[in-house]
Amino acid sequence: MLKFTIHYSLHFIVPLIIAFLFFRDRWKTVYLIFLFSIIVDLDHLLANPIFKENRCSINFHPLHSYIAIGFYFLGLFFKKTRILCVALLFHMLTDSIDCYL
Repeated sequence: MLKFTIHYSLHFIVPLIIAFLFFRDRWKTVYLIFLFSIIVDLDHLLANPIFKENRCSINFHPLHSYIAIGFYFLGLFFKKTRILCVALLFHMLTDSIDCYL
């Protein structure tokens, strides 16, 4: 239950705080971008089984791979993709915490 609470708090509550604190003038848009970053979890559908409780997503699923994370990092250098890439990297950080809980 603790792992579940931490994971989903990091996916839904912490992004709201980040959006409000750092992007106060457009926090709603930034929060939606953070929420839409969850779409990368569609790559879990490629796994067999789709869900395995103790599986670490990082470097297992294609959109959670180190190569993908590298592209998300590169996106930080472009203004048009910066917020999306921050959201994706935060998503990867959130998922990586699961690897240790």
